[in-house]
Amino acid sequence: MSMPFNPIKLTCLVAWVYVCLYFVQRVQFSPLVPRRYKSAAYIVTLFTGPILLLLLLIVDSARKSLRTGDGIIETVKRQIERTAADVHSARRQHSRKGAIIRLLDSSGRSINEIYGHGDTKRQDRHILDLTERVVADALAKRASDILIDPADESTYTIRLRIDGVLRTVRTLKAQTCKAVVNSIKAVSSMDISEKRRPQDGAFMAKTGSMTASFRVASAGVLNGEKLSIRILNQDAGTFALAEAGFTRDQCSVIQRAVSKPSGTVLICGPTGSGKTTTMYAMLNEIDLFTRNVITVEDPIEAELHEVSQIEINPKADITFAKTLRSVLRQDPDVICVGEIRDDETAQIALRASQTGHLVLATIHCDSNTAALVRLTDLGVSPLLLSSGLSLLVSQRLLRLLCEHCKAPAQLTKNLIAEFSRKGIDHKNMFDSSGCKHCDGTGYLGRTAICDILAVTDELRADIADSRTLIADLRGKGKRRDRANLRKEGMRMVASGITSLQEFKRVVG
Repeated sequence: MSMPFNPIKLTCLVAWVYVCLYFVQRVQFSPLVPRRYKSAAYIVTLFTGPILLLLLLIVDSARKSLRTGDGIIETVKRQIERTAADVHSARRQHSRKGAIIRLLDSSGRSINEIYGHGDTKRQDRHILDLTERVVADALAKRASDILIDPADESTYTIRLRIDGVLRTVRTLKAQTCKAVVNSIKAVSSMDISEKRRPQDGAFMAKTGSMTASFRVASAGVLNGEKLSIRILNQDAGTFALAEAGFTRDQCSVIQRAVSKPSGTVLICGPTGSGKTTTMYAMLNEIDLFTRNVITVEDPIEAELHEVSQIEINPKADITFAKTLRSVLRQDPDVICVGEIRDDETAQIALRASQTGHLVLATIHCDSNTAALVRLTDLGVSPLLLSSGLSLLVSQRLLRLLCEHCKAPAQLTKNLIAEFSRKGIDHKNMFDSSGCKHCDGTGYLGRTAICDILAVTDELRADIADSRTLIADLRGKGKRRDRANLRKEGMRMVASGITSLQEFKRVVG
């Protein structure tokens, strides 16, 4: 017995109706359709379904292609990639909203338990929710620091350092923000009643399966109390050298240095230049199963498997120098020093490299030659310096242009002539524009540029025999290091990875 209708055609008809209704909803929020034509577009879309949106996409792509000079196929491909990125971003934001963030102190107590095991007043609950939102927003935006500052007697500002640049995200009334500061101090095991004396603390945040660690520092300032919160990079322990931005040749030089049984690898740079992350990336190049690795850090930024990590605590009289002496009695193969700050730490680290240990350390200074000058100023003898050092790495972090909105750079004729004279290709240079993917900044993520100085036998002999080399390094050496960093930075600019403005901001 034959059926009175074709089930395949009926299924296709129902599917077409649902597709049309879906695209009517898409037209409602689409920027391609002007507002005055929305009603007509709804009726047309009900009958044509995705055909109308396809025509609108082609028209919009043709318009953008004429404006940018790119081919229409490339423009359509870029729009499809952006749409896919939008969907992915929306899913991530939805998962973040669904995840509940919990702030915990060092003992594991939640902020609700600290404020009375959840039996808080409505006003307290509002403040705790606001505190959790501030921390959750910072994690969602990949911030490295949260700064809470009193702007005047009546208002506070909350700023996030994202990709090395501060950005104001909230302005709150003083009374509300003081309560937020007190809640953060409470979960960080700090004295709430003390608002003038500087204090330090720490807390954790859990959201889903992720755990983030925070270091808090308070200080009494004009018009109130300032709070600085450092978000420790939990992904630092999984970084590889290539992911950090090092070239293949630079990776080979570093890998040869860390594969040696002894020597000192020194990582130089100003605050926030990614020295600790680079040190972790170097550790990931080492066979941790056959070598005993011990780190001395302040603080421990990321947990490393198969590595013994020691955290400095000056209040408990656990300093870099004292800890390094004890570490040398624990049969280490590799020693990591979070930062060389004084003469005793510098001399112990360099002597350890002479006794058959590989030492990785960081030091705050402007360049490789400035590191040699700094170590000399700390009282390290030229003989110890020449025999202990094996490699110096000076680095900076450049922000990456957002791939969704970067536009061809508009260069002046004088600038083009200068680039041509220096043999720099300017055709692939881009500028930042700003879109929703990068919060209107034009940049998303960072990469490292570095200057590597291998301590050769010739340089070793110069350091050991001639004190005049240090005087020469103070002048010519710094200029030479800066030229090397500028060369690496311009390579990034010419490749369209970063902008000329960002290069000038970081390198000068």
